[in-house]
Amino acid sequence: MRAPARMTCMIIMYATVGTCALVGADAALAQQTSMGCTSEQKPNAVQTLRCRGDLIIVAEDGAKFTLQSQDKSGDVDTVDLQGKAVLVDATKPKAKSRFRVITPQAIAAVRGTKWAVDVQETRTSVLVLRGQVAVRRPRGAGQVLLGPGEGVDVDRGSTEALTVKRWGQPRVDALLARLGQ
Repeated sequence: MRAPARMTCMIIMYATVGTCALVGADAALAQQTSMGCTSEQKPNAVQTLRCRGDLIIVAEDGAKFTLQSQDKSGDVDTVDLQGKAVLVDATKPKAKSRFRVITPQAIAAVRGTKWAVDVQETRTSVLVLRGQVAVRRPRGAGQVLLGPGEGVDVDRGSTEALTVKRWGQPRVDALLARLGQ
């Protein structure tokens, strides 16, 4: 159990202070508390972070991400996802802030919803399970608004308009299975 706690601490420390150091499990718990999160590792290696404000982040085994906070409260409001998938359940975000997931190909921002983001080598895929999510590229014009059951694939280097698609059940099931859902 020390290894998952140590990895979580490293991720959270990197997000908050910009450096990564190997520390013990006790420091991991203190760092999670300072960001308002607790961690739970499931037997299938899926990690669940429960953060202040009823925010739940479920990370696929091996997902590469950091947590960030843009305000003085220290509450998590951004996930910088570099690889694999996370499921975000942001049921009660603060009225004045937007929770977002940033990837190399896309930015997905939301108010009160549940959605999954999957980062592969050259593509980011976003699927909405509940609520609405706005998705755009980090640079350039064009944004799409996704509703429940809708998704979008954002390819690296592409300048084509983003296309909203209703995902087939097999694709939805495959992504959610990777996230232990």
